[in-house]
Amino acid sequence: MKILVTGGAGFIGSAVVRLAVSRGHEVVNLDALTYAANLENVAPVAQSALYAFEQADIRNRAALDRVFAKHQPDAVMHLAAESHVDRSIDGPGAFIETNVTGTYNLLEAARAYWTKQGKPGGFRFHHISTDEVFGSLGETGQFTEATPYDPRSPYSASKAASDHLVRAWHETYGLPVVLTNCSNNYGPFHFPEKLVPVVILNALHGRPIPVYGDGANVRDWLYVEDHADALLLCLEKGAVGRSYNIGGENEARNIDLVRTICAHLDEMRPVGAPHDRLITFVTDRPGHDRRYAIDPTRIRTELGWRPSVTVEEGLRRTVAWYLDNESWWRPLLDREGVGRRLGRG
Repeated sequence: MKILVTGGAGFIGSAVVRLAVSRGHEVVNLDALTYAANLENVAPVAQSALYAFEQADIRNRAALDRVFAKHQPDAVMHLAAESHVDRSIDGPGAFIETNVTGTYNLLEAARAYWTKQGKPGGFRFHHISTDEVFGSLGETGQFTEATPYDPRSPYSASKAASDHLVRAWHETYGLPVVLTNCSNNYGPFHFPEKLVPVVILNALHGRPIPVYGDGANVRDWLYVEDHADALLLCLEKGAVGRSYNIGGENEARNIDLVRTICAHLDEMRPVGAPHDRLITFVTDRPGHDRRYAIDPTRIRTELGWRPSVTVEEGLRRTVAWYLDNESWWRPLLDREGVGRRLGRG
């Protein structure tokens, strides 16, 4: 299968690219190379005959038409997005332009290409989204595919809008789509503005480790390589028009996650231990959802998928990776916004 992956130089997208190539798929990586992208993420497969790169922006319809005509993919995996909630609070416009207008452009380019090809039944448009579109849970309950949308941030609102567009293009035009909504990802190659790498890198530098509010916000943590495996499975075997919630089955409070990372660092890099002495509670961000949790019954029963990595093992692997790959993360610390408190409202 030849797969066009948008956002393939990003965190989750690059995991998909690496795994797809390793499984023998041809991959066209389309990425605009914005601040969070890094071609080092796909260096392990960049020399493969199965891999091609196109620098293009999904907001540019003409560029998308050119890429479709040149590469003639069998499927699209759409991961390109602005994704950092804090940045969406400070500058929502970029999130609307990329996540909403960009998705519209990609849908139209895919539809035109699919139509010109004679509407092949095997074509797929796989839209990758987030559990944040469902809003916030109380102390009990889980998100299912039937949970009403209730986004609370500019980021989640823009992703909810893109989900609705994808469903509309399926219902109105018959475009063969599959949708997935995932829980919080973590793992190697995670851009150093998100919680897990922030904790690791601040601890290594002896800086305060910021924890929003009281630290009791709960997330379901999904190891990125497990997520990539689930995404390829949904692309290949998911039912057309169906959505699948992908979770790690690993709920944890933010403060407990941070303390686990500190404990791994105490063991692997004892200089500066105990690292949890650096934990600093800071003013919460506006609209901070209290709890997310995924009910993965559908993907488990219909497609036979379950995560393989526990949060304890995944965090151990992630800490070890950052300790071994300073040459990857060191240059990223100079990128715009990294290391600054964003999203104050």
